[in-house]
Amino acid sequence: MKVLILNGSPHENGCTYAAISEITKTLQEEGVESNVIWLGNREIRDCVGCMGCKKVGKCVFDDDIVNEIHDMAESFDGFIFASPVYYAHPTARLMAVLNRLFFQGSKPFWHKPAAAVLSARRAGECTGFDAINKYFTISQMPIVSSSYWNNVHGIRPDDVSADAEGLQTMRNLARNMAWMLKCIEAGKAAGIAYPEGEKPVFTNFVR
Repeated sequence: MKVLILNGSPHENGCTYAAISEITKTLQEEGVESNVIWLGNREIRDCVGCMGCKKVGKCVFDDDIVNEIHDMAESFDGFIFASPVYYAHPTARLMAVLNRLFFQGSKPFWHKPAAAVLSARRAGECTGFDAINKYFTISQMPIVSSSYWNNVHGIRPDDVSADAEGLQTMRNLARNMAWMLKCIEAGKAAGIAYPEGEKPVFTNFVR
């Protein structure tokens, strides 16, 4: 069992990384592998809705990490998307990646548990959760919860290290992720298949 974690912070070893580190440590204790990808601090294009991905099978912008992540997603069992909040919203970098990942085809993510993790100096996490969780709820992905909202507080990594409740929330999140993955594996072993979806119906509201 493997979990892919995207770090959407422009700071490779900042507060968001401190939260992720607590998660990866706990996942390892639970026997679950994890792979952390830092999205970097260079420009990443947003989705422009050109529909080119529907023709060529991948995003037409092939000069960054998005297509690579999409190819990797099939081999992972769970996902965590992490970001600091700037003006009560995840980073534009993470949102651009998620827009293009899911628009080109969300099938590699279907029915796989996922969670959002946010870090903030003081507030803004709830709207960040709302933005990220939408990708899960339109892609048939169970959302993994914790003992509080999945966030840590601090302006520096040392501050996060002192956020005892936040770090506990990260550990409980990791344990819940591991538990859900193990339950899914047990279900497969017992012959319980994923639900078979219907053929998509697209309805335009302006006719």
